[in-house]
Amino acid sequence: MTTYPVSQDDPTDAALFDDSLDCELHLPVAVAPSSSRGRPAQAVSLLHGLAQIEDLRKDDGGEEHGDLPLLAQRMDAKLDLILALVGRLATRADGLPERPVRWSRAGLRVDLDTVETWPAGTSMLVRLQPADWLPDHLELPATVVACRAHEGGSRVWLRFSTSNADLDEALDRHLFRLHRRQVAEQRRR
Repeated sequence: MTTYPVSQDDPTDAALFDDSLDCELHLPVAVAPSSSRGRPAQAVSLLHGLAQIEDLRKDDGGEEHGDLPLLAQRMDAKLDLILALVGRLATRADGLPERPVRWSRAGLRVDLDTVETWPAGTSMLVRLQPADWLPDHLELPATVVACRAHEGGSRVWLRFSTSNADLDEALDRHLFRLHRRQVAEQRRR
């Protein structure tokens, strides 16, 4: 998961991202026309599980693991490496290509390599891997807000079409963590 420079503001971006926290990054993601309701309950469960794991790591000495014994730090580092490897292998097998996205609780903007002409209002299914080390993904229903040609492909704006307070809260919490991590990475540079 890497960040990339923020592009110039677009009126369509404002419709999805002005009133909420958002992150710009590269993630494994796929979008396709579908009338599926997605799996919002599974998404909530997955995002809560990620939050618990990150909270445990924070409680165990933060990013530096300063309070953990050396052996536990080594085991934690090895586990991180194994999970990252399994996640990359599963992503390849699952076929979710890594793409630039701008993601908020309301929806996302994704840059595709192919030229698409989906009209506004088209029902879509978004499959998104929220953590690079975890080989599982969210499946969220969405609606096309806009679709335009962009750098040899398409840029698609999608509004999530679930009205689930638990999912909104879980997404907000996950995006806050991603944003905090991006800010920390920028400070280290």
